[in-house]
Amino acid sequence: MATIEVKDLTGKKVGTADLSDGVFGIDPNTFAMHQVVRSQLAARRAGTHDTQTRGEVRGGGRKPWRQKGTGRARQGTTRAAQWKGGGVVFGPHPRSYAFKVPNKVVKLAMRSALSAKHSEGVLYVIDAFDLAEPSTKKAAEALKTLGITGRVTVVVGNDDMNAILSLRNIPKARVITASEANTYDLIDNKALLMTKPALEWLEGVLS
Repeated sequence: MATIEVKDLTGKKVGTADLSDGVFGIDPNTFAMHQVVRSQLAARRAGTHDTQTRGEVRGGGRKPWRQKGTGRARQGTTRAAQWKGGGVVFGPHPRSYAFKVPNKVVKLAMRSALSAKHSEGVLYVIDAFDLAEPSTKKAAEALKTLGITGRVTVVVGNDDMNAILSLRNIPKARVITASEANTYDLIDNKALLMTKPALEWLEGVLS
C-alpha cells in the first residue's frame, strides 16, 4: 500500500494518507477511460440539429410543368431534393447521442484515472480547505503555495460549500465534490488536488 503526503493550505506537511493499491496502484486501462469519456461527451451533446424533408419544406404543391410533351424530365414538385430550396435527403434530425457503459467499466476507468495521476506525480492531497467563509483570494493563494499551476481539478467533500464557492471563480480551476467525480474531470487537467475526506470517500466507493 502506497502513501502520499497530506499538506495544509500553507504547503506544510501535516501527515500522510494510505492509498489503496486497488484504486491508486493499478495499471491504467486506457480503453476503459476512452469508452467512458466518449460516453460522457456524447451524453452532453444537445442533438437538436434538424433538417426539413420534402414534405416539410414550404410550397411546392403545384406540379412545375405538365408530365409529357415538354422535352424536360418529369417533375412533381419544386421541393424535391434536386431542386434549390428543396428538402434534404437523409439529413440529421433530433436524436440522443448517449450510450450506456457498464458500471464496472465506469469504476475501472475512474480507478485508472486516479492511478495514472498518482504515477505521474500530479496527485496532491490536503487535509481540508479550512475556510471560515468563501474567499477566492485565499483559495488562489493556496493553489499557488502548493505549487499547482495550469489547469487543475479540485475534489472536495460533498458538503464543503465554502471551498466550492471559493474555487469556482479561479481561472483554469474546476471544483467538484467527491460524489460528482468522474473520469473526464479527473483526467482533463494538469494536476489533481483532493481533500483527505474526498480521497477517503472515493476510496470507499471504488474499492
